[in-house]
Amino acid sequence: MIRFRSVRKRYGALTVLENVSFEISAGDFFALLGPNGAGKTTIIRILLDFTQAGSGEVLINGISSRLPSARKGIGYLPENINLPAYLSGREYLRRHARLSDFSGKEAEKAIDRALETVGMKSRQRSRCGTYSKGMMQRIGLAASLIASPQILILDEPTNGLDPIGIREFRMILENLKGQGVTLFLNSHILSEVERICDTAAIIDKGHLLIKDEIPNLLHEGESLEDVFVRLINRK
Repeated sequence: MIRFRSVRKRYGALTVLENVSFEISAGDFFALLGPNGAGKTTIIRILLDFTQAGSGEVLINGISSRLPSARKGIGYLPENINLPAYLSGREYLRRHARLSDFSGKEAEKAIDRALETVGMKSRQRSRCGTYSKGMMQRIGLAASLIASPQILILDEPTNGLDPIGIREFRMILENLKGQGVTLFLNSHILSEVERICDTAAIIDKGHLLIKDEIPNLLHEGESLEDVFVRLINRK
């Protein structure tokens, strides 16, 4: 479903990605892991065509990610989401519904489905300025789900959430897993990744160190955090 082929990216003399290649299958819950500055967000930005690779190729369902048609089935939640304080959650989602070519009753039904999925129906008419961090993340996730995407890209979705918020977000993702969604997750909370995801890749200083199913990454008695530290320290 997603394929990176020998992707390189430089900013001047700084190499951000060097010969990065990997694939993500349909329905896979995939996590991209790495320390700060490793190149994770750059990979997402290239996938979404926010920036262009210097060389190499990125394909989504066999179509170049540079083409708008390739990205039509993607939902995206950025790391830092800023909701307009003066809009209610539902009003904010109506804007996203219009961007997804929904209108009228069709839009309202799509909004209802998304709100139900993220558990925000009871607060949908409250202004976004009154939301907690966890509520803002839920509304942001709802916006990414409006068009029932095949691929969901989440960049540090639990950043800044308390343990209860992290657990609630994990339960939402677990429910989505049964719906055939492909997840591309960028996260530093490795215990949650280990619970939710099927496969993981670890990147450091622009180099992909490993990608495999999570059980195959773990030596006996190891956690994903142990694997992460072992590989990063080896590099």
